[in-house]
Amino acid sequence: MGHTLLQKVWDQHTVRTLPTGQTQLFIGLHLVHEVTTPQAFDDLRRRGWPVRFPQRTFATVDHIVPTGSLARPFQDVMAEAMLTALERNCRDFGIPLYDHSTGRQGIVHVIGPELGLTQPGMTIACGDSHTSTHGAFGAVAFGIGTSQVRDVLASQCLALEPLKVRRIRVEGVLPRGVYAKDVILKIIQVLGVKGGVGYAYEYAGSAVDAMSMDERMTMCNMSIEGGARVGYVNPDETTFAYMEGRPFAPQGEAFERAKTWWRSLASDADARYDDDVELRGDALSPVVTWGLHPGQSVGVDERVPTPGEVDAEDRPLVEEALQFMGFAPGQPIAGTPIDVAFVGSCTNSRLSDLREAAKFVKGHKVAKGVRAMVVPGSQNVLAQAEAEGLHEIFREAGFDWRGSGCSMCLGMNPDKLQGREMSASSSNRNFKGRQGSPTGRTLLMSPAMVAAAAIAGEVVDIRAFEPAEAALAGGRA
Repeated sequence: MGHTLLQKVWDQHTVRTLPTGQTQLFIGLHLVHEVTTPQAFDDLRRRGWPVRFPQRTFATVDHIVPTGSLARPFQDVMAEAMLTALERNCRDFGIPLYDHSTGRQGIVHVIGPELGLTQPGMTIACGDSHTSTHGAFGAVAFGIGTSQVRDVLASQCLALEPLKVRRIRVEGVLPRGVYAKDVILKIIQVLGVKGGVGYAYEYAGSAVDAMSMDERMTMCNMSIEGGARVGYVNPDETTFAYMEGRPFAPQGEAFERAKTWWRSLASDADARYDDDVELRGDALSPVVTWGLHPGQSVGVDERVPTPGEVDAEDRPLVEEALQFMGFAPGQPIAGTPIDVAFVGSCTNSRLSDLREAAKFVKGHKVAKGVRAMVVPGSQNVLAQAEAEGLHEIFREAGFDWRGSGCSMCLGMNPDKLQGREMSASSSNRNFKGRQGSPTGRTLLMSPAMVAAAAIAGEVVDIRAFEPAEAALAGGRA
């Protein structure tokens, strides 16, 4: 019987099996940022412990940085304190920090891949839920809490429960207007936000094989929203083409040797899975969330549910979501007015995302009364986008073109919803208060759908829009 990629990588990084039944797993790469690390570093100081492998640890600042002015000190006292602490901790413990002065700053799950830090066969940990993003490269990547951040800093190991593996095969060619974001939202809708508990999700099938690395990162990024601990795609030629020449990737002959090794990590043809699910990608339509978690979604041409048509156990949450969001039971999702349009986040802020959104923005104007912003995922993405003139397209349409960071995804910075504003967002979470206002409302969708909603002033079917294909470089989001 063959083995899955998860089994291969897990076994290669196992230090020992603990008396609890957990695995002590060696972590090949530890990514850190300013929010979940201050207490962890303070604990190391109290105990007199060094960072065990500072050469395997890399830091950036993303969650709290303003995407407008970077003048120091930040106006937000807490943000300034967090960044100051990260700067001190990285200096004291010998950890490289990719801040704005380096030209390599960005969202941690964007800069890891673009720098070549993220590689197939790695175990990767970060104090952020969406660390599963890195699984797009055939890595096993975990989001961890502050106490676990301390453990990895001190020992380069984690104690983890073994995982089952569910293969999710997405077959067929995705229709026009359907993106990786729609695919993962549909998977979460079908399997549920708790359906992946105890599982790693292996994404496969012809539709996934055809995806770019950016698209695969979008898929893996939201695995956690379906309850999965890990999401990954087997490494292939698409993976290797993306990685070649990246600063931290192997170079020259070493890269060729690495490719041979990475290919061997892919799940064997006769690998056994604990569950196997198939989804027809060619039958999908653009997806929009309507409720309070990513599983509460419908196709853009569908209606929000009525409480009577859902299972009795789900009825209270559906009723709560409808009331909070202001939807009438059975109301079409298309035509929902929006106040804010946000293109960004670790889910959808890469260059291909911005290119695709710009196709639907070019030649149009943001609807009156809509506040629209584009936030590149890194300084590198920002520079590339500006070199292609994307910033001019967005600005001419009325979008606010901002600096790199997490921005309005979670509202730990000045980019927040105000009051009951309704947001069309390319981010990953839509629970109450996620975007900075306790009464703010979030509709998750693809960057292209966000762009179209900004122009129309309401949720619209992207398939009815004609993008300016000829004017821009290609790339799906």
